[in-house]
Amino acid sequence: MSSSPATVPRGAGVLHRFANPGRFLRLSGRVQPWLWALSALLLGVGVPWALLLSPPDWQQGETVRIMYIHVPMAWLAMSGYVTLALASAAALIWRHPLADLFARELSPVGAAVTALCLATGSLWGRPMWGTWWVWDARLTSVLVLFFLWVGHAALVRAFDEDERGARAGAILALVGAVNVPVVKFSVDFFNTLHQPASVARLGGPSLHVDILYPLLVCAAGFTALFAALVLGRTRAAVMEKRIRQLQLAQARRQESAA
Repeated sequence: MSSSPATVPRGAGVLHRFANPGRFLRLSGRVQPWLWALSALLLGVGVPWALLLSPPDWQQGETVRIMYIHVPMAWLAMSGYVTLALASAAALIWRHPLADLFARELSPVGAAVTALCLATGSLWGRPMWGTWWVWDARLTSVLVLFFLWVGHAALVRAFDEDERGARAGAILALVGAVNVPVVKFSVDFFNTLHQPASVARLGGPSLHVDILYPLLVCAAGFTALFAALVLGRTRAAVMEKRIRQLQLAQARRQESAA
């Protein structure tokens, strides 16, 4: 049973303001072009800066350029999964009408960026470690994160009833959230070949500004692109659902008229 406006928890008030599909489509329709433009601008500046203008690393040489894609993908894989868990909590606790659709459309994009994180990490690891893959804590926990993304994307689509699939996927997303701190702190608590954090450190970034600045620009551009893709998929899902509802209502009217 859905909550009446008087019984909606205070913390969920802002979420329920955008529960109306029409309001969501109007707002997202204004925001999405700006996200596309922002991602094009940032990546148009950041990618040439990173791949052509930034200096090679004194230890890693030209292979350091893989970092400009690998690191943003790693950040998006983890932050995206936190967003998935929050959307799943909103769907389970507050029955937010759009949270299930958002989570459903987020997981394929999250799986894609995690796959890119693993692929670029392997390309980076081959010249640095002498191997494509090692079963250490960081790489294994990111692989588990990838399986969680793929599992959620498959699970929400595995049921004939959308509500059952959404509920099962939400539970999986919340349980799998415990893996995110493991990914984040695996290089600190376990013996691993993967280097420790270089940007988000208590003592400040350890990267030189000639490498740090293009990395941050690329990360911002990929984040805007990620948001634009997820928002576009969610808009398409909302419109598809509305079309199905209209078709079902029309079929019922025709049956009653007959």
